[in-house]
Amino acid sequence: MVTEGFSIAEARFLAPDVKLFRVVAPRIARKQQPGQFVIVRIHEHGERIPLTVAESNLADGTITLIVQGIGKTTKLLNQLNTGDIIPDVVGPLGRPSEIRLFGTVVVIGGGVGTAIAYPTAKALRGIGNHVITILGARTKNLLILENEARAISDEVFVTTDDGSYGEKGLVTDKLKALIAGAGKIDLVLAIGPIPMMRAVAETTRPHGIKTLVSLNPIMVDGTGMCGGCRVQVAGRSQFACVDGPEFDAHEVDFAGLAKRNAMYRESERQALERFVANPKADLELINHRCKLEDIAPR
Repeated sequence: MVTEGFSIAEARFLAPDVKLFRVVAPRIARKQQPGQFVIVRIHEHGERIPLTVAESNLADGTITLIVQGIGKTTKLLNQLNTGDIIPDVVGPLGRPSEIRLFGTVVVIGGGVGTAIAYPTAKALRGIGNHVITILGARTKNLLILENEARAISDEVFVTTDDGSYGEKGLVTDKLKALIAGAGKIDLVLAIGPIPMMRAVAETTRPHGIKTLVSLNPIMVDGTGMCGGCRVQVAGRSQFACVDGPEFDAHEVDFAGLAKRNAMYRESERQALERFVANPKADLELINHRCKLEDIAPR
């Protein structure tokens, strides 16, 4: 059983395959700023995955991570519970969000992207911006953090693809309506799936509205050394881990980003199939205890 690392103070599902973790990491909690992320590894042979910090609590020294179980590692992570240990959590990494007085800010969270957008929206409103939040999900039971968003926003709109809750349609439908309204929009922040962020960028581009997106490509070390998170921005190579994760949406090569993210899709599919067929093998790695610890625990 793993005994050293970062203890999970709370673990609960927010939606199907979407789990919230409060992890005891006081040094990260003290340093973390909105927009930054951590790299997590759940056993010594596991892959490293980036997870944005949704919230930090200085009082109890915890950080909040929200994980959507899509691939092998995220599904494995979502099997952990309160009291379990995550061996490796490194951060905070990445450049913080730009928090200043813009005026009227529209924050768009698509799916789990809501968790990434939440701390930045909270900080932007905290210094006096008028924050309008648009939450999007495929269906009602996949919507997360609605109450939290309402607590830190001046206005909140909810859209679902199937119309099961809020307004039927896409987040861009609501964004177009807001742009057509009388009020001036000074900044749009969109975080979610690549097609959604690209659609938001094309919606705001004709109107010249400053638009930011937070990119989450494949990462390994999170320090810019491996080059795995390389993205094209304004025709130049940038690294999402150190130059981002937030970039000007009108300058991002979304087609290249989507292609790069798909490079390992077949390997990821095979790894997930092996895990589903035999989850015990990876669970044993999580609970592995080195025999040397019994001889020399320190």
